[in-house]
Amino acid sequence: MQRRHLLLSAVALAALSACSGPYTIRSEVSSFGTWPAGRAPGSYAFERLPSQQQEGSRQTELEDAARVALEKAGFKPAADAKSADVLVALGVRVSAQERAPWDDPLWWRWHGNINAWRYGRMGRSYYYPLHYPVDRRYDREVALLLRDRGSSEPLYEARASNDGLTQGDAELISAMFEAALSDFPNTRPEPHAIAVQRIR
Repeated sequence: MQRRHLLLSAVALAALSACSGPYTIRSEVSSFGTWPAGRAPGSYAFERLPSQQQEGSRQTELEDAARVALEKAGFKPAADAKSADVLVALGVRVSAQERAPWDDPLWWRWHGNINAWRYGRMGRSYYYPLHYPVDRRYDREVALLLRDRGSSEPLYEARASNDGLTQGDAELISAMFEAALSDFPNTRPEPHAIAVQRIR
């Protein structure tokens, strides 16, 4: 009995360990613009499109998610939009994509049950029923646009995207904003991978 309790305790501890500690969020990033050479990041304030002004608390959550990234890039929050050096516009898009096993070009390697189509050794085939569940994934993208408050000139634009099995939470969106600004003040228009670490 004591050994059983010790075994259950070890399993529980392993489960807790798996749910805590550092983890990595990877995104594809592109950045554009002509941030003036020698210009410090300065202060920032968020600007909202008319449609975003209707979002209320939802838009506030997105702005909170972007603050860490902006401050890591050297920006400081302004007292108000009129005193800010730059205005920051945000965009976030999450879309669901349903993929069936046969959408994968390597679908013949997909592991299913015995009632499904797949090719095995010697070209043998098996049948997957049409009602077999599809794989729902989510495409996620964030974007930031930094404009000079005085002239309204766009100075810097950055985007980050990834996908996964969930819509993601505020922590994931925050990490994506951080990835998007990882090149600042330099730009790299070609998509490139950026990894951001978080701790559960």
